[in-house]
Amino acid sequence: MGRMSKNNSKQKVLDGALRLFYQKGFHATSVRDIADQAGVNISLISYYFNSKQGLLEHLVVHYYEDYLINLQSAIEKHRDLEPLERLGEIVLSIIQYKHDHQKYSCFIHRELSMDSTFMREVFLTYIAKENYFLKKLFTELVDSISLNQIKKKFLFMQFKGMLAVPYTMQREFQQTLLHPSNDMNFVENYTDTIYLWMKNVIKSE
Repeated sequence: MGRMSKNNSKQKVLDGALRLFYQKGFHATSVRDIADQAGVNISLISYYFNSKQGLLEHLVVHYYEDYLINLQSAIEKHRDLEPLERLGEIVLSIIQYKHDHQKYSCFIHRELSMDSTFMREVFLTYIAKENYFLKKLFTELVDSISLNQIKKKFLFMQFKGMLAVPYTMQREFQQTLLHPSNDMNFVENYTDTIYLWMKNVIKSE
């Protein structure tokens, strides 16, 4: 047995939970479902995560911790580019991360639409940090546009929406997103459309 076996069992639980949360949603998935999917004793879930809620929190925190590291790394890497090119590279990095963690991205965006104490905490920590970084970059891009602050906030809302929509509407995008041969084409083409939107925004005034 030992550490390797324990870690393997824990990973099986995480993989099984992620698969079921993606397919059925958090509330429609039981602890028994997760144990059966992972092929482990149900008591291991309590041992590792205390509860199904604890398992959800572990998955979400892990996703956003890595996401923010990825975001900050991309910002630093492209710090010397002009605002449009820089934000374009950041968008590519974000969409690539979300696509590489597709099941994660879909179920987490879905859960974020639910009103719960934990998801409110996610907004106050991880989403707030994401907004801080992206608003700063987006403001640099639209500073020269002669629009009032309310309309600039609406533009930022549209920008954030484009980063999320393939993963909040996965049924509509399922064929494009889930076909392995389309992976790279999707990331590049979808990023290009966001870049064109940004380019048109700053040229519209």
